[in-house]
This record gives sequence, structure tokens and C-alpha cells, in this order.
Amino acid sequence: MLVRDAMSSVVLTIGPAHTLRQAARLMSARRVGSAIVLDPDTSGLGILTERDVLNSLGAGEDPDRERAHAHTTSDVVFAAPQWTLDEAAHAMARGGFRHLIVLDAGDPVGVVSVRDIIRCWTGARQSAPALAG
Repeated sequence: MLVRDAMSSVVLTIGPAHTLRQAARLMSARRVGSAIVLDPDTSGLGILTERDVLNSLGAGEDPDRERAHAHTTSDVVFAAPQWTLDEAAHAMARGGFRHLIVLDAGDPVGVVSVRDIIRCWTGARQSAPALAG
């Protein structure tokens, strides 16, 4: 299976000035675990994950004052829709993260998470015919 088969095409994009509370509300409403942070001043893409929000709260920071840009991962590893799920899983394991932004022709078209990959792998195994032994 390919990343395009597993990725969520529901892409939440926020700006760097969004507060963490705003980002968390949007992620919760869309039922996603990450937001793409698009900074028009730098033309760069970053990612803010639920873990980033949790780490900030755990450190006692105020979610109404903390801005997305201060918690965004900017050295993002991007996936292509034609990557295999194995390639995506290996990139996540090497980088120690659980989400990949999927780019097609330089534009974000989706996000693939560890959960998406597991869902595909377990579904594929359940629907595979049993081998006679």
C-alpha cells in the first residue's frame, strides 16, 4: 500500500500566530492530531502536534499566550503520495515522530500518521485470504 491510500486528506492549516488553545480547539473539532503551520513570511511549512501542545501544558505554559510558531517543528520530513507505507514508517521511526506531511508538487495534500499506517496494515492482513497449511 501507498501513503496516498492511508493519508488523511483533511489537512488543518493554521498560522504561526494562532495560540495553542486555538490550535487545540481546531484539531479537536477536525478530529486530527496535527496541524500544518504555514508561515507566509518564511514560505515554510511546519507541523504542530498534539504532543507539542501537551508538552507546553505540562511545562506550565499558558495556552492562551503561547503561539504555534514557538512550538512548531520546522525541520519536517515530508512524504510523497507514492511512498510505500514501509518507507513512511521507517522515516517516522528514524526521526522519532508520528506524523508526516504529504506533499505533491510542493503542496500539502495530506497527513499520514502512525495510526493511519497501522489501520491499513491491520485491515490488509484481516482481508487477506488465509493460506491452507
